[in-house]
Amino acid sequence: MAFELPKLSYSYDALEPYIDARTMEIHHTKHHGGYTNKLNDAIKGTSIENQSIEEILKEVSKHPTAVRNNGGGYYNHKLFWDIMSPDGGGEPSGKLMDAIKKDFGSVDNFKKEFNQAAATRFGSGWAWLINQDGKLVIASTPNQDNPLMDISEVKGTPILGLDVWEHAYYLKYQNRRPEYIDAFWNVVDWNKVEKRFV
Repeated sequence: MAFELPKLSYSYDALEPYIDARTMEIHHTKHHGGYTNKLNDAIKGTSIENQSIEEILKEVSKHPTAVRNNGGGYYNHKLFWDIMSPDGGGEPSGKLMDAIKKDFGSVDNFKKEFNQAAATRFGSGWAWLINQDGKLVIASTPNQDNPLMDISEVKGTPILGLDVWEHAYYLKYQNRRPEYIDAFWNVVDWNKVEKRFV
């Protein structure tokens, strides 16, 4: 198998009370596990079987829909788990903080814009903070698309992503997506986000 479901660096209940253990377990094992298995099925025996996920997504328009949907699902969730931590929250620092102030004026403005992108994404999708050649940009994508993809309206390298599919929050928050978005800031691992930016 080309891709494996990544192990989490924290337990399923570690992000409580902001993200509940049951959601984490289902989200990781069933949803992310499903995308991983279906991605492997979709690329098996093809010319892209040994490419990195980034290489696959950069030319995703050339591949079947199953590669786009499951490749996106695989990559997006891998990033999502990585940029969260039980020790998260607080504020960014260093070069990332400088860039946020330069491109959004303040952390509050940045969060306001990001929250808006996440809250207004119709149906299922993601909100992103991306690096466009050193400039920070907020975007959102439908379904499991992301800004690495050649079909994305806004392109760049994702450094922070928030899953706003209902499966990411419904057990705890039901239809209260804005509450889930606010809670997310308590678990963001800014050190990981800064590493991705740098």
